Amino acid sequence: MTQAAMTANQEGPPVPKEVNRQEILRILAGHHHDRGGLIAMLEEIQDSYGYLPEEALRIVSEKTGRSLVDVYGIATFYRAFSLVPRGRHLVCACLGTACHVRGAPRVVEELERQLGIQAGQTTPDGQFTLETVNCLGACALGPVVVIDGRYFSKVGRSRIRQLLDDASAGVEKADTGDGAFPIEVSCPRCNHSLMNAGTLIDGLPSARMTIATENAIGSCHLSSLYGGSGVSCELEIPEGTVCQLFCPRCQGELAGDWTCGHCGAPVAKLAVHGGGMVYVCRRRGCHSQRLDLECVNG
Repeated sequence: MTQAAMTANQEGPPVPKEVNRQEILRILAGHHHDRGGLIAMLEEIQDSYGYLPEEALRIVSEKTGRSLVDVYGIATFYRAFSLVPRGRHLVCACLGTACHVRGAPRVVEELERQLGIQAGQTTPDGQFTLETVNCLGACALGPVVVIDGRYFSKVGRSRIRQLLDDASAGVEKADTGDGAFPIEVSCPRCNHSLMNAGTLIDGLPSARMTIATENAIGSCHLSSLYGGSGVSCELEIPEGTVCQLFCPRCQGELAGDWTCGHCGAPVAKLAVHGGGMVYVCRRRGCHSQRLDLECVNG
């Protein structure tokens, strides 16, 4: 969620930003009012407001020709979207089978106790929203807790206080523990797998794609470890260069809808097998990543 999407209120929780019709129209125009680009439009609106306001969804329906029922259907189907303002920090705990047998229910109980809320609620000061899911795709590392898109593995009750304190201070400062795990990715446009068993990085099949700079184009392979930074590229690319990444099958650009929170460069968007997206910074030398998995509420 975009932190700037909320206006600070010193006497209570953040106040949702008022919907600006012209801003919504600008977002839609950037997608040429494309009916097929509805998800990308909603992602950009949520990046701006922190959630999907009803007024904004009505404007989307009006300008794209999609029924309001269809627009709401997309907004409620994908877990990444929210119809209500969330807290500044989103805490998500896994209650899947592997995490459950390792003590995840006790972790959730401790989160609820320390935050003073139940799963699915937001703290009165607007700082934290707590959610639970049925699986986060990292079963070997359970119990798993995700805070602001960053995974924390093998979490016990005694660690909760420190994680919440670190989130308030800036979750990037926190120790994730044994957090790297493999994912399989594909092109979000044509759904073609990007995995290449012929080139191993970190001992695993890599993700192959086409890379381009202002002066050259070639192929590159990225580590399939979420949290890993291994890369093999046939081009010599100076540190700091912002590159473009393309699917080697359909040649579509793997472009995300937001910028890197560390360096401000645009990101690449890859579909994750099983549901969700992983966003990778396109600046050479920056290893920022964000993983958004679409899971069913537990």
